[in-house]
This record gives sequence, structure tokens and C-alpha cells, in this order.
Amino acid sequence: MLKTRTANPEGLTPLETLRQGNNIHPVGRPFIFIEDVQTSIGITSDRAQKRKFLTGLTLVELMVATVIALIVVLGIGIVLVDSQRGFSAIYNRVYSGVVTDGYVARKTFDSVIRKAGGMDPDSVDAGNWVEVHYYADANSTALDCYARFYCAAGQLNIEYGSREPGQTPTTSIVCRNVQGCVFKKAGRSAQMILTLDNGSQTMTVVSSAVMQN
Repeated sequence: MLKTRTANPEGLTPLETLRQGNNIHPVGRPFIFIEDVQTSIGITSDRAQKRKFLTGLTLVELMVATVIALIVVLGIGIVLVDSQRGFSAIYNRVYSGVVTDGYVARKTFDSVIRKAGGMDPDSVDAGNWVEVHYYADANSTALDCYARFYCAAGQLNIEYGSREPGQTPTTSIVCRNVQGCVFKKAGRSAQMILTLDNGSQTMTVVSSAVMQN
């Protein structure tokens, strides 16, 4: 604080008053010495520096902020992991072997039946195979080729060949993971009921088509 003093009642001269160190202004007004001002300024400066050093985070505040940040990061990580698992499950379900096999079997059966012009009379309704006849090309005058669908060893196969004797047929695998297959016929239409199972997913494919030729 600044030091102030009132006038000296003894009536001393200004010089005597200053010599005695009474700090009294010659006209009796409060007098402030330079050293008092410098001391006050020094105290104020020290307080400002202390306040400057006190600004910032305490150890407790820093620990609390760290815990909150860890909780937020952990929550984001859990959300990302769950999203990745969900995406993987959907992807595997859509592009699994069972789904792909079912799609290929349905498209192949539909395509072959539609281009056929007749069905083998020996094909039994609700049997495990079906055979249709078709023209080899646009110049053919008779149904000179055949295609037969049948299941064997957990596979759906299709056999192509000529109806002329002595010709060697060609067999292709349509799909795997076949658990069961039944073919039905009704007039000029044929139907395939195919059950697929790869051990983790089961799927039933039903495909029907009508002969166009």
C-alpha cells in the first residue's frame, strides 16, 4: 500500500520535517514518496506474475479431461468395430457360396428350359432329374440335342449332348453345396426345387420356366 501522512502540528519547516523523516508535505497535504510508489509497483508486479503462473490446468483437471477423452475414443472404437462386423455379416450373406450357387443354378435352369422345344417323356414328375430337347441351331429341323439336369455327390450337374447315337456328352457342374433337389413338370413347364447348405447357411431355390420353342 502507498504510505501517506498528515501535516506536522509542531510547526516545523519543510526541510526540518523532511530531515526528521516525517514524510509531511510542506503545506500540510498528504505526501507520497517515490520509494513507496516503487514498492507498490513491485508488489503489484509480483501478484500479476503469480496470477500468470496460476493460469492453466491443475493435475486433477488434466486427469478428468484424460478420462473423458479415453471414454470418447473407446465409444468410437466400439461403434466402428460393430459397424465392421455388421458389414462383414451382410457381405458374407450376400456373397456367400450358397447365395452364389443359388443364383447360378436358377439362371442356368431358366435359360436351358426356355430354349427347349420338348421334354423327355421318361422324365418323372417329382424326380431327381429332368431332360429337355432343343434345336442345335436355327437350321435344324428336329430336336437333335438334349440337356439333362441331375444331382450327384452334393452337386447339381447338367449334361449336354446330341440325341444321335454314338455321340459323347459333355457334363458341367452348375453348383455345389446341394443338399437336395427335386424336379417337377407340368405340360410345357418345368420346376426345380433346390436346397443348398454349406454348413453355416441354408437356402432353398425355386425356379420355374416354360419351354419357348
